Amino acid sequence: MSEHRHEYAVKITWQGDRGTGTSGYRAYGRDHTISVAGKPDIPGSADPHFLGDPTRWNPEDLLVASVSACHKLWYLHFCAVSGVIVTAYEDNAQGVMEMDESGGGRFTEIVLKPRVTIKRGTFPDIARELHEDAHEKCFIANSVNFPVRCEPEIIEV
Repeated sequence: MSEHRHEYAVKITWQGDRGTGTSGYRAYGRDHTISVAGKPDIPGSADPHFLGDPTRWNPEDLLVASVSACHKLWYLHFCAVSGVIVTAYEDNAQGVMEMDESGGGRFTEIVLKPRVTIKRGTFPDIARELHEDAHEKCFIANSVNFPVRCEPEIIEV
């Protein structure tokens, strides 16, 4: 494998057979486990609107989290190489999915709302601009077919 190609292997194991399999829409559970070798498992399900367990991660949560985490990782990298000292980062990202008449749907946008705390005097204007660079490089944002917007807040302490 070349250094420019990266592959990811994920195992999904369904635990929703309640004794009659998928004999009816309400007859089966949506719970599953997301596994990657050498990492902790993630308990998954469907969105509660689709009969999923609200205490488990659903694919929609994971998509929004993936975009947010990817952006953060690029952002912190660019800050580190630009002299911006970040001491805290929190993102309250929001995704919007719209359903159509057929029961299908798609995401129409994700809005990232990172609240970034930087050390006073370490270039707040650059800290704000680096979000654009992070957005341009984010692997996940570059892979989706809907807009990803970023509304950062920079706090100096």
